[in-house]
Order: sequence, then structure tokens, then C-alpha cells
Amino acid sequence: MKLSRFPHNLLRPNETIDEFMNGRLRLIQSKNGYRFSIDAVLVSEFVSTKPGDIVVDLGAGCGVISVLLLLTRNIAYAVGIEIQPDLADQARRNAALNGFSNKMGIVLADIRSLPLAPCIADVIVCNPPYRRKNSGRVNPDLQRAIARHELKATLDDIVESSERILKPGGKLAIIYPAGRLVDLLVRMRSLGLEPKRARVIYPTIQSESKMVLVEANKGGKAGLKILPPLVGQGDFFISS
Repeated sequence: MKLSRFPHNLLRPNETIDEFMNGRLRLIQSKNGYRFSIDAVLVSEFVSTKPGDIVVDLGAGCGVISVLLLLTRNIAYAVGIEIQPDLADQARRNAALNGFSNKMGIVLADIRSLPLAPCIADVIVCNPPYRRKNSGRVNPDLQRAIARHELKATLDDIVESSERILKPGGKLAIIYPAGRLVDLLVRMRSLGLEPKRARVIYPTIQSESKMVLVEANKGGKAGLKILPPLVGQGDFFISS
């Protein structure tokens, strides 16, 4: 990662423009607030898409997942849902910065009451808050706290909203703590989102798993494929 050296009128005070993938990806991010992590990259690589898909990113942050998918996949359109105005504004500017203003839209909205029509999305991706509302230390920075703790959206909220806006046969791809995997699988199946693919992530080959990637199909038949494990960041390190 490096700080972009060129001036840009899209930049606000206390923000940086960072370059990745040898300059193919440029992102405006907060200097001290929420900044995207490798988890966003991993779920963007894991999700299955087809040419022409409409993808919805629940909890878009600065828009990194949508931009990555538009850079690397032949999707028709990406819609990012973000509840925090500052991050939604960053995501809109990141769409413009990467040349995707005509293929990427950002909606300032609450996941619990999405202003989207039922059965509109082919694919949903989500890098959600992992920690329950009253568990552990809550970051004093509000952007980071909302991104990490279930202050604005719980697992139930995410799965319920996903089921409503997914087309029949559509996919939900999510990255989630391994310790909460059972919660995720049970909730998906209970709402007709059948888990079909999973990949377990390990920090090192000797470590217990910390995270897992799961993809479910709306109305899919039972049968879960466990993919080879991912150790560390795998092949997905995207620094320039």
C-alpha cells in the first residue's frame, strides 16, 4: 500500500487516497477512522458471479468490495448499502475515482429496512460486524465500532434482508467468525438460504480457524461443498 502522490479534488480533510494492485485500484479512506481489511478482499474473491449479475453489498464501507468486483468480474451493476453518511460519501467518490460511476450506486440506508425491491439482486456480498453488541471492548471511534460490533445490524438482520431482496437461486456470500459458524448456517437454512460452499481461513497452518467464508443459494438443495483451506491471506494480498 502507498499513499497516492497526485492531488485530487475528491479528497476531503483527514482522508488519504491509497493505491493497490499496482495502481489499478485507488481508494479514498479515512486517515484515523474505518479502513478496509483483508476480509473484504477475501469475500470479493470467494463469491460466485456470472456475467450481467446485479450485486448488492450490505455494509459497503468505503465501497471496496463493489469496486473490486467491477475491476475483476463482468457484472452489470453493484449497489452498496451503507448506514454511515461519511462512509457512503467515500464509497460514491471511490466509484468516481475508479471510473465506475455508471456501474456502481451507493444507497444511504439501514440494512434492517432496505429501500430495495424484493428479488432484485442476483448476488449479495457482506463483510458484516462480527461481534455481538454487548461483547468485548467497543472501539471509541464510531465508524470502527459500527463496522465491528452489531450496533446497527445483527446476523438475523443481514440474513433476513438478504432473503427478501435475492432472486430465486441468488447467492449470499459472507465472511464470518469461525466460532459463530453454527449460528450462521442455522440462520441461513431457516430462511431458505441453503449453504452450498464454504472455505475455512486459518492464520497459520498450526492455528485454530478464526474466520470462514460461506456462500448460500436461495432455494438451493442441501449439500455443502467444503473448499480447500485458506492460510493467512492466501494469494489475495493486494498491495501495490
